[in-house]
Amino acid sequence: MDKIQILIAMVVYMAAVILIGVFYAKRANKSSEEYYLGGRSLGPWVTAMSAEASDMSGWLLMGLPGVAYWCVLADAAWTAIGLEICTYLNWLIVSKRLRRYSVRANNSITLPEFFSNRFREKKKTIMFIAAAFILVFFTVYASSCFVTCGKLFATLFDTNYQAMMIIGAVFVLVYTILGGFLAESISDFMQAIVMITALTVIVVIGTVKAGGLGAVVENAQNIPGFLDFFGIADPIEVNGYQVAEQTGVPVWGGAGDYTILSICSCLAWGLGYFGMPQVLLRFMAIRKEEELKRSRRIAMVWVVISLGVAVFIGIVGRQLFPIEHLTKSSAESIFITLSTSFLPPLLAGFVMAGILAATISSSDSYLLIAASAFAKNIFQGVCKKNATDKQVMVASRITLLVLALIGVIIALDEDSVIFNIVSFDWAGFGATFGPLMIFSLFWKRINKPGAIAGMISGAGMVFLWKLVISKLGGAFAIYELLPAFIFSCICIVVVSLLTKAPSKEIAEDFDAVKNGQ
Repeated sequence: MDKIQILIAMVVYMAAVILIGVFYAKRANKSSEEYYLGGRSLGPWVTAMSAEASDMSGWLLMGLPGVAYWCVLADAAWTAIGLEICTYLNWLIVSKRLRRYSVRANNSITLPEFFSNRFREKKKTIMFIAAAFILVFFTVYASSCFVTCGKLFATLFDTNYQAMMIIGAVFVLVYTILGGFLAESISDFMQAIVMITALTVIVVIGTVKAGGLGAVVENAQNIPGFLDFFGIADPIEVNGYQVAEQTGVPVWGGAGDYTILSICSCLAWGLGYFGMPQVLLRFMAIRKEEELKRSRRIAMVWVVISLGVAVFIGIVGRQLFPIEHLTKSSAESIFITLSTSFLPPLLAGFVMAGILAATISSSDSYLLIAASAFAKNIFQGVCKKNATDKQVMVASRITLLVLALIGVIIALDEDSVIFNIVSFDWAGFGATFGPLMIFSLFWKRINKPGAIAGMISGAGMVFLWKLVISKLGGAFAIYELLPAFIFSCICIVVVSLLTKAPSKEIAEDFDAVKNGQ
């Protein structure tokens, strides 16, 4: 009976999301601009909340609390701090100029199109490369959302992970095909509210059940390195499982060292924001540039509260359920365990909808942006330049089907760790597009060869560092985003200075945008 009530609550939520898609379907199908960018009609609240909800995904409600539960404060807190700092900087220095520049650059409606128009290229090389990287990284990114769906339903209803993951993927796919960017943004606004409400409810109830804030802190202090900003807890593992005593107490080693390099590695997560297409598109889609200031304030309040609460949920969960999750992958279900243990079934269902909200708000963004990268930027921009708007829309929907299928195949492994999948793709986007975006907006001398070099070097270094260099250990084990971001910046500057300066027309565009025109 309890599970039925939880299911009813989640079905009600899913029905509301579908209704939003139906409501905006007619408008979304008017044109590709409406479908991909909502006609640049977003208000400040929707812009802010949908940007953050689409960005955080199930990582916020499962990945981050799981990290906090497993080894606690250092990793989770420094990562959250890096994200908060760069969220603010992204809204402060990138948003207004990108909104203005995207209009100046032939009213660009996708990120690859903006980069291509920014450099006035005729052969669309930048557009093709940018679109290709978006296809690769977002397909894998979407798979992390499908993993979240599978873990959520499998944990709640004690059912087969793969079946539940596929059902979740189908739901996301239908919704994305139906409504496009505007429906996605409006529902993301609603989902952002659900997410932060769910987090707050669970952390308050969990803290009370644990005996209050003092009891939670005292328990965490008894675990070596658990609450140390410059140390880290060390779960003793055998065959991937944390050892637990017969008395039900998990076994810990001594506190590990947390070096400056480790801190820099976590803070580097924030650099990813400068290259996140789902966030940058919201900057482009807001109806008025002047409203971005209000959006920035709204976004920052949401981010600070949600990240802080997500980390604390992991700490509370470790006290209340110390041996419930003995693997790193299982630890990502602590939010579900807390919700189903302490809330009435119907309310637990709505809180579980918070995880579903996070997943939907991200996966629909990822799939839509990836589909636009192929249909708008490769199919129409490179392969069939005279393609009609209708043909672009058909290509987009076919691409959505293919990408969702690939994402499902990647997500079939139920032992996948959401945090690990997200961290690699985050690095990919951050290093591929982050430096290019900053230099495109603020450096007049950057040219087309520099832009191409920046993308290829950034993406290439992410793969090289992750798969080869990091295996050397020590200082080389740093998060791949940081060295890849730096390397991309160096390549942009060096190649741009060694090759021909931008044309007069490109320089005039830059000056016009800089002067607020």
